Amino acid sequence: MTLDIRSLGKPGYKFTNWATTYSCYPELYFEPETTDEIRQILAFAQKKGKKVKVVGNGHSPSDLACTTDFMISLKRYNRVLQVDKESRLVRVQGGCLIKDLNERILPANGLAFTVQGTVSDLTAAGVISTGTHGTGHDFGIISTFVREIELMQASGEVLTISRDLQNTDLFPAACVSLGALGVILSVTFKCEAAFNLEQTQFPNSLNNVLENLDEYVTGSDHFRFFYFPYTNSTLCFNANRTSKPKNVKSSWFWETLVGYHIFQFFYWLGAFITALVPVVNRLLYRVIYAHKSEKVDRSDHIFNFNCLFKQYVSEWSIPREKTSYVLKEIQKWIIDNNFPAHVPIEVRFVKGDDLYLSPAYGWKDTCYINIIMYTPFNKIVPREKYWKAFEKIMSDVGGRPHWAKDHKYGREEFQNLYPQFDTFCKIRERLDPNGMFLNSNLERVFGNSSNSIFKV
Repeated sequence: MTLDIRSLGKPGYKFTNWATTYSCYPELYFEPETTDEIRQILAFAQKKGKKVKVVGNGHSPSDLACTTDFMISLKRYNRVLQVDKESRLVRVQGGCLIKDLNERILPANGLAFTVQGTVSDLTAAGVISTGTHGTGHDFGIISTFVREIELMQASGEVLTISRDLQNTDLFPAACVSLGALGVILSVTFKCEAAFNLEQTQFPNSLNNVLENLDEYVTGSDHFRFFYFPYTNSTLCFNANRTSKPKNVKSSWFWETLVGYHIFQFFYWLGAFITALVPVVNRLLYRVIYAHKSEKVDRSDHIFNFNCLFKQYVSEWSIPREKTSYVLKEIQKWIIDNNFPAHVPIEVRFVKGDDLYLSPAYGWKDTCYINIIMYTPFNKIVPREKYWKAFEKIMSDVGGRPHWAKDHKYGREEFQNLYPQFDTFCKIRERLDPNGMFLNSNLERVFGNSSNSIFKV
């Protein structure tokens, strides 16, 4: 059946990412429901000489999903295709939200993801394409739990790609592809039996954490911490699998709009009176965070974290042994430059892997460091100087930017950072010889450098 593609596409649609940091107006915006509709959209794009960008849930705080040609949203292409409880494999269409799997499908079948990121408002295709990760010294990024991918090329041909059975040479590229190889139709995840996590939250000094980092990182299943600029203070989180029943104490501060707006007000005030930022950081830490607490909850509820407000984000990975040096350099730069860094710095840890474009590729142990600047009550805060210094510190130790976050790197830098980058590029050029799935972000990454035109 041939469709009227123009009637399926919507002109004049404005796409804006979750953080409202980038937006664009694609020439035509599509929400296909079937595989045949996707194939016909690609054929129409090829006929018209248009690029195609597939977008998930728009959570990436960068221009990775932006285009002025055709945009395909997979929000309606979101079915659960198969759940195999015995083998603990779950196969879903690319637009299926991780959140929906967490809330409905996995618990009903006694299953859970082994590890997750901070948020689950992400599509299955998006979460693997960008190398999304959680934390835990013995756990890789989420893409390392993929067992099979179905990928539609620009030609409309569908490839089944797996680690051990079909098109195995493509597997290390397809698991973190940035959407540059084709449309991810389905993903098969390896899950495990549903489990609870017991999390302990405790204050600590930055010096103590860094001096005993290996002990902290390997001392629990999942360890992460936040460092509060202008203090020597951190908030640490240990989480371990447990057979204990759920036991979560409610917190009026986090569960009411009163607490939310009080928190936002302090950040808003610091944006106007930057001299208050060190005071606010110390105050918020002492009043809200400087206490120990424990809770037991379902795994995804522990893994996920409330991002609170719209934000600018920069995140890089580094070899774990560089963590102490890097954090001390960031701490020193903030103080020396009196920069109003009003948001805690997040630090997480994952195991290295063999996926070509994984930011953890080839490293035994990996650390991710994430800096944030909130935009409280939509107040734009200065960040460029901070971002530039952070990127310089990270790049000096061979760091790699998170694909979903804002970065300025291009092909030359990535060739030096990723041993298999050229291998990935050859695969990309073979599967998409005309560059249908490239946009300005990916043209910079893979060549034909151009500046983004999508910034808000």
